[in-house]
Amino acid sequence: MTFEKYRLSNGLTVIVNEDAGTPLVTVNTLYGVGSRDENASRTGFAHLFEHLMFGGTERVPDFDAVVTEAGGESNAFTNNDITNYYVTLPARNLETALWLESDRMRLLDFSQRNLEVQQSVVTEEYNYRYLNRPYGDVWLLLRPLCYKVHPYRWATIGSDIRHVQEATLDDVRNFFFSFYRPDNAILAVSGGVRADEVFRQVEKWYGDIGNGERRTENGERRTENGERRTESGELLFADGVPALHSWLPVEPEQTEARELRVQRDVPSDALYMAYPMCGRLDDDFRATDLISDILSNGNSSRLYNALVKEHQLFTDIDAYITGDRDPGLFVVSGRLTDGTDFDTARRAVEAELRRLADEPPAPHELEKVVNKFENTFFVNIYKNADRAMSLCTYEWLGHTDWVNDEPALYRRTTVEDIQRVAKQIFRQERQNVLEYGRKRK
Repeated sequence: MTFEKYRLSNGLTVIVNEDAGTPLVTVNTLYGVGSRDENASRTGFAHLFEHLMFGGTERVPDFDAVVTEAGGESNAFTNNDITNYYVTLPARNLETALWLESDRMRLLDFSQRNLEVQQSVVTEEYNYRYLNRPYGDVWLLLRPLCYKVHPYRWATIGSDIRHVQEATLDDVRNFFFSFYRPDNAILAVSGGVRADEVFRQVEKWYGDIGNGERRTENGERRTENGERRTESGELLFADGVPALHSWLPVEPEQTEARELRVQRDVPSDALYMAYPMCGRLDDDFRATDLISDILSNGNSSRLYNALVKEHQLFTDIDAYITGDRDPGLFVVSGRLTDGTDFDTARRAVEAELRRLADEPPAPHELEKVVNKFENTFFVNIYKNADRAMSLCTYEWLGHTDWVNDEPALYRRTTVEDIQRVAKQIFRQERQNVLEYGRKRK
């Protein structure tokens, strides 16, 4: 994938991938703010803001209506690390997308009505996804079990829905000015466009957007409520916490196993075993990712063969990584068959993890999962929307070149790397176990 980069004087990074073979274009905007950037007393704000960004501005009261009229579609997501927005529409309407995205970066319509509407929407989402669905609260339980200091200890929805429900206009204004800034954003454009024309239009629509101060259409100056800064001029978040990630605490090394047992109204018992792992930028990240594939990617994987097919202890089982920028989690989860107790299931999983740590996988086993990764990687950058998001993500990680080099980097992983990393991760004192039992009558 070819691309060109440009940086505006206000700090906004712009990346363009020209693709003459499509009449469409995707404008992807990544803001470097996720749930990890929240204060413990105000969680769920990054996700709330994802919703507020569609609530309109003074100039454009209905964002989605304009996108639809221009023949496009838009969506967004929030995770622990970032908030991402995209608009896909005909390439001839590129300027419409840039106008819309720059307009809401410039200044939202902060009204009590908009805030209350989105608070209600988020509350309903919380009730539906986390309280009223079987196994819905797993991550609300697992995260604080695994993390004691780092803000990954709460889910994106927040640690307490009351934080969102009780948010004030001053709270959300402050959050907006702290994180929705050109110098905390990456804009990628992929499709039937020319890079020089994109750079010209981006300069036109974004060039005068400041960091910490914005102007309305009538020239009125707006800053966040009660703005405060450190002696070095660094912007502070709501209650004196520096914005833009400089305050994130380091999770201490886990030195003893942790357990939690709950009972819920669910159809079957489920077991969750989580281990601390490295972050996205660590040299061992790719080996860790491949370990998860060796264990559970497909019906020929180790966990499926041994624990579902052969011993029939689980009806399904999976191993996966959270993939966070900061040190994340390696998780093994599965639903137990009737008659299987938690102790038996745990011992069986531990035996498979030890087997991978005690002896390296066969070369062909590693080759198979690397081939699967490579195939998935290229499928996932086929569409312009996927290309634009990948460019933003890798730029945010500080390695835009990985958008082309990632498969080759995965191929450098050796069977010795797999064994070494497995030994590091799957230690008894680093184990976090959630036994999620069904209620017995």
